[in-house]
Amino acid sequence: MAERPMRKMAIYGKGGIGKSTTASNLSAALSNAGYRVMQIGCDPKSDSTKSLTDGKRIATVLDQIRVKRDELSPRDLVYEGYGGVLCVEAGGPSPGQGCAGRGIISAFEKLEALHVFELYQPDVVLYDVLGDVVCGGFAMPIRCGYAREVYIVSSGEMMSLYAAGNIASAVRCFAGHGYARLGGLILNRKNISNEREIVQKACEELDVALVGEIPRSGDIQLAEDSGGTVFQSIPDSPLCGVYTQLAQTLINGGTAA
Repeated sequence: MAERPMRKMAIYGKGGIGKSTTASNLSAALSNAGYRVMQIGCDPKSDSTKSLTDGKRIATVLDQIRVKRDELSPRDLVYEGYGGVLCVEAGGPSPGQGCAGRGIISAFEKLEALHVFELYQPDVVLYDVLGDVVCGGFAMPIRCGYAREVYIVSSGEMMSLYAAGNIASAVRCFAGHGYARLGGLILNRKNISNEREIVQKACEELDVALVGEIPRSGDIQLAEDSGGTVFQSIPDSPLCGVYTQLAQTLINGGTAA
């Protein structure tokens, strides 16, 4: 395969909206398409990559910094998951102790200091980022040039769209500095009344494209209960085609193939 420039994408969304499920299935789809993928979880819950590692949680960057200290190496931070996807979890402080945003900053600085990207040379890096608030730490992927493209996962529910609006505003705030661009919104259906129309209207108001639509399906829960993505757990699921198409759209820069 010819050498390709590294694509750096951030998947943002309100907590509980399904961004980690979306990110993990996208990582699996991209890996199946021949891309070397690294997924970096940027949520203090540290469960972004669980569906890629047979339902098991991996050690976080912050945990390994505390334990290994000066003996820390890139291989202490990067774990190979389904399809060869490279899995990293930034981690966070114990509940009530410290700032989660600051923890993400520390994790990113350590990944950079250890030249993780140069060592593993992924074709695509997917950052899975909590989007209820976009403080300095959680905005790190877009404000410091780590990610170049931002995609927002949202349903038609009010609070999900409210978070999407905040994220879109944050991206545009940093766009003037040459950082990430807003690639589009991904509808993760909750099957509320007139959901597509509601989300389409929100996209028009935010001036952002609707780049994909994930139907509500019990296959998602079945796959996660078995500790995998739909590609690993239910390979004949129609959702495999949905995520494959969405992955291609993102590779095309938010334009459907």
